[in-house]
Amino acid sequence: MSDGLDLAGRVALVTGASGGIGGAICRRLAGNVAGIAVAYGSNAEPAEALAAEIVSGGGTARAFGSDMAAPDAPERLIDDVEAALGPVDILVANHGLARQARYEDVDAAIFDHTLAVNLRSPFLLARRALPGMRERGFGRVLFISSVAAFRGGVIGPDYACSKAGLHGLAHFLARRVAADGVTVNVLAPGFVETAMLPGDPQQLAKTTPVGRVGRPEEVADLALAILRNGYVTSQVFSIDGGTYPR
Repeated sequence: MSDGLDLAGRVALVTGASGGIGGAICRRLAGNVAGIAVAYGSNAEPAEALAAEIVSGGGTARAFGSDMAAPDAPERLIDDVEAALGPVDILVANHGLARQARYEDVDAAIFDHTLAVNLRSPFLLARRALPGMRERGFGRVLFISSVAAFRGGVIGPDYACSKAGLHGLAHFLARRVAADGVTVNVLAPGFVETAMLPGDPQQLAKTTPVGRVGRPEEVADLALAILRNGYVTSQVFSIDGGTYPR
């Protein structure tokens, strides 16, 4: 059973890879794994460009489109990745839907759709990937959450609930697969300068103790450290500039 410090020979699937954090995680993984599945929802161009960038740097990567609102999409995505690149040993569920809304404006349909994308699909991805990981004696699952899971945040009640749900999901799964060499953890960023940033970076920086918003590369550095460590599991790691000390 590997301690995981060396990820060479492993195939990684990163969802939401057309965005800032997902792209940074892919780039950070590129020199450490055998292949990367760059998964996206609807924004194909940056995902394809990122895969090409990794390949041009000597790595192996391929872009895969998948609508995570569809119940069968997670299983089909992993099927496609494994057919093209090999068994998925590293799963980074980074995709997410974030729409700012007052609680009065979030109806049943909006709430259900957000949870389908942000919570149900990460579970279904893990459900599909975990049996193979356990059989091979190695696996890494990392859910990307949000500081909103602790504080409620400024986006919406559906978003906050979906991200908090990832914490419970990780704790439930982690205990059941740890003895098989599989870790399940969560990374909860605060304000990070991406297209999903809910406001002006300069204004948001004033609410952050370190005085600035985060960079995707900083999130990716911590993600890689978690993925390389075989003794860390069932943990939620915050990276939020001191916004929510625990």
